[in-house]
Amino acid sequence: MSDICAALHHIFHDLPHHHFPYKTDRIPLNGIYILFEEGEMAHGVDRIVRIGTHTGDDKLPGRLKEHFIKENKDRSIFRKNIGSAILNRANDSFLELWEYDLMSRADRDKFGALVDKHKQQQIEQQVTEMLQSRFRFVVFPMAGKENRKLLGEPYHCNRVTLFGMRRLPHLVWPLFAQSEDP
Repeated sequence: MSDICAALHHIFHDLPHHHFPYKTDRIPLNGIYILFEEGEMAHGVDRIVRIGTHTGDDKLPGRLKEHFIKENKDRSIFRKNIGSAILNRANDSFLELWEYDLMSRADRDKFGALVDKHKQQQIEQQVTEMLQSRFRFVVFPMAGKENRKLLGEPYHCNRVTLFGMRRLPHLVWPLFAQSEDP
């Protein structure tokens, strides 16, 4: 498993990296994104901190905007997790309220009055600043929602699961082999 993990880190390390502000015309409409955080290392290269995708067709650029630009933690579990880490590190009691998902009208009616909107916006801004300054990513095209789903599930090198990454060789490695110049 560690050999697969190391190989994936090196493959993704060699792809062109994007950082904010990124050029949307260089982002495929459908695909997978792999995020790296500044200062995080594994296997001698930048450590993969998230692998993600999108659900609908032609939505990858929009999904990246939900992480990097749109300040709404309820549209991005990655944003929510970063905000949780910020609040946890500060031992901030707002953490409990931050965890509420206010996407549905029923939940907004039930919990919305409890949440300090100004405090939530401050945390959202901190998350945006962190994402835009500390994270970069690589992308590669991947047609088909089912193929993307296989690769966009939770990824943990140090745990027993590499989920659909076991299928990576026949789904993705041919893309890299084709893109190499002789």
